[in-house]
Amino acid sequence: MDTYLAVASKRDWRSYADRPVPEDVRGRILDGGRLSGSAVNKQPWRFVVVESAEAKERIAGMVYAAANVETCAFAVAIATEGGGSAIDVGRAMQNMFLTAWNEGVVSCPNGMPDAGAAARALGLEDGWLPVNIPSFGYPKRDLAPTSKSAEDWSAEANRRPLDELVRRI
Repeated sequence: MDTYLAVASKRDWRSYADRPVPEDVRGRILDGGRLSGSAVNKQPWRFVVVESAEAKERIAGMVYAAANVETCAFAVAIATEGGGSAIDVGRAMQNMFLTAWNEGVVSCPNGMPDAGAAARALGLEDGWLPVNIPSFGYPKRDLAPTSKSAEDWSAEANRRPLDELVRRI
């Protein structure tokens, strides 16, 4: 898929089909995160894959919208030491999202009210905190991102227009 088309057509999804994501697709999604750039190439993250029913139930109680994790095929807690490096985590998460979208898998970021409690539920080492726990799965309906041009997707997006966001100096 064209990168601009992927960016223009991708939306966050909060409900998923009851269908597993194959291991090779999961691996590519995780590798998309691993390949992300980071400040001074520190690669400050750890990825905790949440996939069993018991783990999803436990972690669902840690995020703001439990159903996002309860119904997904899998979630990935992205953790950093001390919970820092939010920009680097965002870059890794966006790479995962775009890799997933290219594979027909939808995703949604999931914040949490208590990162410390989530870290304990995830079994993270002391000092490591999850920054976000994105969920992944196949959509309940076919999305057909190539059914429109990137420009059409962009025009239909519920986003402020560029002329309100861009200032040139």
